[in-house]
Amino acid sequence: MSLRGFATLSFWADDLTAAASWYTEFLGVEPYFQRPGPDGSLAYVEFRLGDYQAELGIIDRRYAPAGAAGGPGGAIMYWHVEELEATVERLISLGAVEYEPITARGDSGFVTASVVDPFGNVLGVMHNPHYVEVLAESKED
Repeated sequence: MSLRGFATLSFWADDLTAAASWYTEFLGVEPYFQRPGPDGSLAYVEFRLGDYQAELGIIDRRYAPAGAAGGPGGAIMYWHVEELEATVERLISLGAVEYEPITARGDSGFVTASVVDPFGNVLGVMHNPHYVEVLAESKED
């Protein structure tokens, strides 16, 4: 298989400083990496998150590929969370807007939701029983 695992998720922001502050408040951690652009202004910040230290990068929208969408859309990447309802409530209290409400996906415990952050990115969160199972197995090894 050529896809080995999630490595980095990149979001875009017109105001990178504001986006970095917003995600720092939501996540409760500072970005571990920052990079200036050619003009010296902040161009990129990156957070390491979760059980496998997945990377969330936020890039100044000036560096987006030509033709990149300016609004929410496309694929949604979901982050596993333990308390889905509380996480969605916190995101909305910080200024995110509901994109898709909390939705059960069948009857096996998979539940998703998504919001649009104040910078126009779709942030998916979910309770994922498979994630919990894989994490438990990795701790047994």
